[in-house]
Amino acid sequence: MSTDYDVYGVGNSLVDIQARIEDSVLETLQFPKGIMTLVDEPTQTRVLQTLHTAKISRCAGGSAANTIAGLVDFGGKGAYAGKTGLDELGEFWMKDMRNLGVTIEVPQVAGQTGACVVLITADAQRTMLTHLGLSATLGPADISETEIRKAKYVYIEGYLFAGDTTKAAAMKAIELAKRNGVKVAFTVSDPFLINMHRDLFWELITGPVDLLFCNLEEARSLTGQTDPIDCAQKIHQQAADVALTLGADGSVLMHGGQAIPIEGVSTKAIDTTGAGDMYAAGILYGITNGLTWKQAGHLASHAASRVVAQLGARLARPFTPVEVVQIVQNVD
Repeated sequence: MSTDYDVYGVGNSLVDIQARIEDSVLETLQFPKGIMTLVDEPTQTRVLQTLHTAKISRCAGGSAANTIAGLVDFGGKGAYAGKTGLDELGEFWMKDMRNLGVTIEVPQVAGQTGACVVLITADAQRTMLTHLGLSATLGPADISETEIRKAKYVYIEGYLFAGDTTKAAAMKAIELAKRNGVKVAFTVSDPFLINMHRDLFWELITGPVDLLFCNLEEARSLTGQTDPIDCAQKIHQQAADVALTLGADGSVLMHGGQAIPIEGVSTKAIDTTGAGDMYAAGILYGITNGLTWKQAGHLASHAASRVVAQLGARLARPFTPVEVVQIVQNVD
């Protein structure tokens, strides 16, 4: 089967607005440190007004969008379904993604594009204040069977399960993928989503999901196990492939009944935004472009390491084809 895309991603389309701040600013704003909080537009505007002296950068974001952008940075081919507005933020998001070479089929509509204000403190913790805006209106009608049919994988972000219409869009994409022999990769995104949808997530893992991405906290929440290998094996009993990240300790891949340990790549983290997203980009690029699972894991580990050593979820210095070859050539 010839394919136009390595991966068709589905997720929330958000403009990431990053700012480095002092802990005292976070204390004044009174948001819980290191987690994502959904906020309304006036709250987000108030927060942005307090950051007028901070250095701010922006890029097209959203979890799955970051992964597709990373995949394309590696040289892969990606398409993406997400909802944006005809406002300035929406124009910025579309231009940023299309300039990378990502195919976007969902038309913009009138209204406000979603945004995620990422407050980064000196300890590399990121506190995210998200106003979903129009991204929350992505629905089943926005999912294209024609485009999904062209892909090797559909990649679904768990954050879509926080809303009814976006959840329906995710389920439609999964259904169309299965109907057309396209593999499904799913990232659970956050432990709070597991608490909301534990039974549904297990149904997906047991059923249509071919590749599950999760971190250790999420894996423990899903399985009730503590040891990383025990967690991965329990998930692997149901899902064909598992990618379980362990932060600085690397990751564990499960493929063909085997555990494949992947060491971390040492770096000084200044911003953990997008680490999991970029890791997923490395895995998905690798397995759709002829690398072994172990090679893909090493590439993903290097990608996550590079992205946490900089500000923002998009690589300031993408990997060159030569670098990719150097990373994977000595991996068994």
